Amino acid sequence: MKQIEVRHHNAITTARYEYSELQLDIFFYLLSQLRKESPDKVYEIIVKDLSNLTGKEYHYAYLREATEQMGSRMFEVETDQSLKQMWMFDRVEYMKGTGRIQIEFTNSIRPYLFELKDNFTSFQLYSALRLSSKYAKRIYAICSQWKDIGETKKTTIQELKKMLYVVDSKGNEKFKQIGEFKRFVLDESVRQINERTDLHISYTLEKQGRSFKSVAFQVKSQPLAVSPQIAATDLSNNNAPTGINDQQAHNARLFIEKINIKDARIVAQIMNSGDLVKQVNKFAYELQSGKIKADKNPAGLLLTILGLKTKKEV
Repeated sequence: MKQIEVRHHNAITTARYEYSELQLDIFFYLLSQLRKESPDKVYEIIVKDLSNLTGKEYHYAYLREATEQMGSRMFEVETDQSLKQMWMFDRVEYMKGTGRIQIEFTNSIRPYLFELKDNFTSFQLYSALRLSSKYAKRIYAICSQWKDIGETKKTTIQELKKMLYVVDSKGNEKFKQIGEFKRFVLDESVRQINERTDLHISYTLEKQGRSFKSVAFQVKSQPLAVSPQIAATDLSNNNAPTGINDQQAHNARLFIEKINIKDARIVAQIMNSGDLVKQVNKFAYELQSGKIKADKNPAGLLLTILGLKTKKEV
C-alpha cells in the first residue's frame, strides 16, 4: 500500500484544541491534500475517497455537524512571547449531488499548514485514520514529531491534558485521577498505536513528591502493525470479499477485535461476507458518531444486528 504522508507545523502538533475522532479524520485527510505552492487554493474533501480510506460510511448530516463544530473550535498556540487563538476554516461549502466538500483555510492558520521549512511533524495518513480514539490520534501525531530522536520531551501531565483538551479552556477536567487518565487516555492510546500504526511507543511517569507530575513517551518505528488476533482470523483466501476493498475489510477486523469478538467461527463468517463487513463498518461509524448507544455490550448488539446471535444468546 502506498503510504500518504501528512505534514503540519510542530506548533499545531502541540496546540490546544478539541476535535472528535471524525473531525480529526477530516483534518488529517485535508492535510494530506495540501500543496505548499498553493496555500490560497480551494481544497476538497471527496467523501468517497475518505470513506475508502477509513471503511466508514459518511452521512452528510454528520459531516455537516462535524465541520460546523470544527469552524467554531479554536487552536491555541502558546510561545514565550504570546498566546495565539486561531480558527481553521474561512469557508466550507457542500457541493450538492457531487459528494464533494470545498474548504478554504483562514489566513491566520495558513502559515502553520504551508510555511513549514524544517519545523514540521510528519506522519502516515493511513496509520492515523486506523486509530479509533481521538486521544490516540493526537498522541500518535505528538510521538511522530520525535520518532527520529526516540523520546518526546518531558511534558507536565497538566499540559498534556490541555493539549488533548482533557482540560478545557474553562478549567473543566475529565479523568482527574491519574488512574483514570492512564486507563482511558495513556494506556488505550499506547495499545492502539502499537497495534495499528508504524510506531511502537511506551511512556514513563515522573513523580514530584507523592504525585505524578510529568510524562514522556518513548518512540521507535516499526512495520505497519497487524495484531496477532487479526492475523489469526484473516480471510481464508487472503482477499477482501466481493464488493469490499482491503482497507474496509481491515477496518472491520480492527473493530471486531476492539469490541472483543473472539469466536473464530463468527469472525470468519463476518469477514467472508461483503454485506456483513459493510454492516460492521456502518455499526462502528454509528457507534462513534453517537447515533447508537452500546456502552455495556457493543459486541452483543452488533452480533444481534448481524443475525449471528439471538438476544438471549448474547
